[in-house]
Amino acid sequence: MSAPDRWTKATVHPDMWLDADDDPREVDGPSAEGERATLVDYLRNYRLTLLLKCEGLDAEQLARRSVPPSTLSLLGLLRHLAEVERDWRNWITTGDPEPGLYGEPDGDFDGAVGEDDVVAAAYADLAREQAATDAALAAWEDLSEHVGRERIAVRDLMVHRIEEYARHCGHADLLRECVDGRVGQ
Repeated sequence: MSAPDRWTKATVHPDMWLDADDDPREVDGPSAEGERATLVDYLRNYRLTLLLKCEGLDAEQLARRSVPPSTLSLLGLLRHLAEVERDWRNWITTGDPEPGLYGEPDGDFDGAVGEDDVVAAAYADLAREQAATDAALAAWEDLSEHVGRERIAVRDLMVHRIEEYARHCGHADLLRECVDGRVGQ
């Protein structure tokens, strides 16, 4: 299989994913004020970046794996991040942990097959798990408070989530370029 031609939708800056006027990460007005607002803003932007990297692809393209024997795919990343959102929420709970979403270890990537219902479920799982973890963390105003069985600081968990999404957005850049040649940050 030959490599696809590289391309971008951006017309102003060819190293961007979209023109600023079309980019949902671009927000008019002042930047976030305060530590929590800044952390939430960074997380929001990385989440949007991941969704943008997946946008416009069909189920087969989303499930396309990177380089054998790796199971890495864009669909796998969506499923993986839904799974880790649930894991993070389990870190801060004092009750019984919720079970994993995709069964056995690596089920998030191994089960990322190019079927429309699997794709729809992955997007729904991700949105639901993100909202649930966001709601759970919003209960603590003090970012330095240590919570749950793991006694993790709320700030640490918020920063860890940003780091996880940022790392996987880097993977998504490469995966998308391999699928259809689209590039941009």
